Amino acid sequence: MSLQGTDAYQDDDDTIPTLVRRAVRAARRHGFAFSCRPEQGRLLRVLAAGATRRIGETGTGYGVGLAWLASGAASGTRLVSVERDAERAAIAAEVFRDCEHVDVLHGDWRRIADHGPYDLLVLDGGGQAKGNGTADPARLLAPGGSVVIDDFTPATTWPPHFDGALDRPRLHWLEHPELRATELRLAPDLSVIVGTRLPAR
Repeated sequence: MSLQGTDAYQDDDDTIPTLVRRAVRAARRHGFAFSCRPEQGRLLRVLAAGATRRIGETGTGYGVGLAWLASGAASGTRLVSVERDAERAAIAAEVFRDCEHVDVLHGDWRRIADHGPYDLLVLDGGGQAKGNGTADPARLLAPGGSVVIDDFTPATTWPPHFDGALDRPRLHWLEHPELRATELRLAPDLSVIVGTRLPAR
């Protein structure tokens, strides 16, 4: 999710895929401000193109990020997204009613593990809820698979700090022993961490 992410979409921007526009309209109709921003979405579309079998996402919202993923995914790639709010999950599922390769599930984010492992997995929320070993890349990712953890503010120091304290969620992912990870700055106020699962030793 991104604060005011839904408002970042312009109606006259013809670079936005049709499916993404449909999801943005659903988010606006229901007053949902926290959609994936276009900067994030464009990255997700590129990464989705490299997946060969399965893409996962937690925190569907109304499906904006999922729509970017689906717009980039190759034919035959399955997409699974989990949303904890039942009403949002139902509306997002309707957004993807014509997409047989996309499943929107209602439930706790941990349901994502039931459908892996993934070539690409997008975890929402800056990692705070899924760090400290809760989201295990060795269990969730296929060998060579990638994980995206969204909604960080760009780091300006090393080690990174947030609100005056050591940024442990960021370090959890950047220094994870199962990953080769880096932070990508997408805008002056927005960055993501992308990590690739290392081969088994």
